[in-house]
Amino acid sequence: MQITDLLAQMGGLQSMARELGVSQTEVASGAEALAPAILGGFKKQAQSQPTFLEGLGGLLGQLGGGGLLDQVLGPQPTDVSQGNAVLGQIFGSKDVSRTVAQNAAAQSGLDPSLLKKMLPMLAMLVAGYMARQGGNAPAESSSPGGAELGDLLGGLLGGRAGAMPGGASPGLASMLDMNGDGNALDDILRMAGKAMR
Repeated sequence: MQITDLLAQMGGLQSMARELGVSQTEVASGAEALAPAILGGFKKQAQSQPTFLEGLGGLLGQLGGGGLLDQVLGPQPTDVSQGNAVLGQIFGSKDVSRTVAQNAAAQSGLDPSLLKKMLPMLAMLVAGYMARQGGNAPAESSSPGGAELGDLLGGLLGGRAGAMPGGASPGLASMLDMNGDGNALDDILRMAGKAMR
């Protein structure tokens, strides 16, 4: 199942559409274009930790865990500062976030300013969803929570996350993966670097 289908099922797309004053179709299209970069960012961050699953579980907990999901789904306007913190953690700079939004705009035909507003909210939904699914369990080797988290991220990226640190991940991430190395983030960072020159 694609991340956009999961977000629609839990009401995330509806919440974003209502808050941004656009149609759910536009939000779904934007989420489809933005999600690969967000998922790739989580994968890259988690892989920089001593163990992949500990890195992912710990990162999600630090960023706000399942509470991030509730913030976007709740009736109150979303405080996107936590979403921006998530983006800062997985992308490292605002320039990368801007490049992600520009690329998603080219791919989806949506206004880049709408995608920039969607990006932190979508990051909160994805992080909150993964934290909720993983149960925020410490990821020891015997922990089903940690293993499920790795499988979840791998499934969303189109392969088993724990089994593909350097391997290709077809599916969502391949849309932005220019050099075919299985991680779109390095390609996005390279484009952001070119845009800054």
